[in-house]
Amino acid sequence: MSDIQSSLTGNGIVTDCSNNLDGLAGVVILAGGASRRMGTAKAMLTLPSGEQLLDYHVRHASKLQVPILIADNGRDFQAGLDVHSEKPNAPVIHIADYGTDVDSNEHDGQIKTGGALVAIESALQTLNGLNDSGVSKNVQASWLLVISCDSLIPATDLWQKLQCEMSHAADKKVICLKDDSHLYPLLGLYQLSIEPDLKAYIDSRQRRVMQFIQPLVQAVSFSKEWQNLTNFNTPEDFKQACAALPK
Repeated sequence: MSDIQSSLTGNGIVTDCSNNLDGLAGVVILAGGASRRMGTAKAMLTLPSGEQLLDYHVRHASKLQVPILIADNGRDFQAGLDVHSEKPNAPVIHIADYGTDVDSNEHDGQIKTGGALVAIESALQTLNGLNDSGVSKNVQASWLLVISCDSLIPATDLWQKLQCEMSHAADKKVICLKDDSHLYPLLGLYQLSIEPDLKAYIDSRQRRVMQFIQPLVQAVSFSKEWQNLTNFNTPEDFKQACAALPK
């Protein structure tokens, strides 16, 4: 546990709560966005270190020693083999979006996405299935950590920040970051128990994230340093986020 604890303060964010991993069932990395303004898939962006963004997130998530789900909208992005070999107890699983279908009217090369909620629903279903099958090491774990590929906040630091609020938000099913004016629902924790409600919401042809989470969410303020690491949509945004990484 000591290596995990030390990694949780890697960005200089110090918190008072314990580094308890018991409630965490898995991590989903959202890597299936169209990335039109970026001009290339964000998951495949290269950091100054030479590491690809997807590898960066998988490497940090593997320290949490829970299943890592990659929701890449069928694009089959592969994490580096060295990441897989480092943590054999943290399986990396590609998942298809919930309700995935093929629209023959789409032009070749055009990326179609059903939005973040269909990826989160698939992740919730996958983790519930692992719990039911006995594959999961901790069947009592009840939270999914969601990380989007427009952020450089490590999974370890994000879990540490958000799990501090779990005991203070017993009636809430979603815990996510916020700044002075916005929620960041794709940097958050989702209880596995919301899966049936989310499925029903999606089946009713709803896709708006904010509308779904509004009655369920506990927001957690985060620092200016973290704001500089997230929400990048253009090459210039990404360059600035990389410059804000701790040295």
